[in-house]
Amino acid sequence: MTVLEFYEYLNSKIPTEYSLSGDCDGLCCCPDGSREVERVLIALDATEDVVNEAVEDGVQVILTHHPMIFGKIPGVTEGEYRSDKLIKLIKNNIAVMGFHTRLDAIDGGVNDILARLLGLTDTEKFGEGGIGRIGRLAEPMTAEELAVLVRDTLGAPHVDYSDCGKLIRRVAVVGGSGSDELYAAMAAGADAFVSGELKYHAMTDSTDYGISLIEAGHFYTENPVCARLFELCAEADVIPTITFSNRIGSV
Repeated sequence: MTVLEFYEYLNSKIPTEYSLSGDCDGLCCCPDGSREVERVLIALDATEDVVNEAVEDGVQVILTHHPMIFGKIPGVTEGEYRSDKLIKLIKNNIAVMGFHTRLDAIDGGVNDILARLLGLTDTEKFGEGGIGRIGRLAEPMTAEELAVLVRDTLGAPHVDYSDCGKLIRRVAVVGGSGSDELYAAMAAGADAFVSGELKYHAMTDSTDYGISLIEAGHFYTENPVCARLFELCAEADVIPTITFSNRIGSV
């Protein structure tokens, strides 16, 4: 399977029709689309550490959730951090492809996985493009109990939460940055909303909204999807490796 054939295979599993408007995912770097793919490195982000690991391991493709490039690059010139990564990738003939909001929204993607990990049942889609998931807990919980469950399940070093003071039965989830879907979660009848990042004023005002909020970290709410990317690579008969590369620490 060539690089371009591998990309088309992934497109068939993670269709572009699920991408939100303005997203910039897809095939970011492709020095040689006819190169045979044997090994793929999977990561949430194509950081410099990940690019260096790909070079050292001799992989043909880096497969990520987040696009490597957001916004315009004025030129590919040495000394600019994004350009330096591209130059290194091209010199080493490594392709980079990322699947962003469409991987959030598809069945079995980021938010289905997050809902399943938290034990939600009877899940439904909500939000723009059906990107979020809302479901029911097996037993009602307080906001603090749910926060502990989220922290321990995702392996996050800590979580922030706000407590509206009522027992939680229905939980909405959006991995990554979910602030834009807060009102949709409320409209869907959520007692609590779990996301990676939520705005400060949303957290402070949540008691007025009547919804508890739990902020668990962008990386920790989305990184579990790498296991699904691993499965897709294995189905395509290429050798997948997952790298746990996270530059964000806690003290």
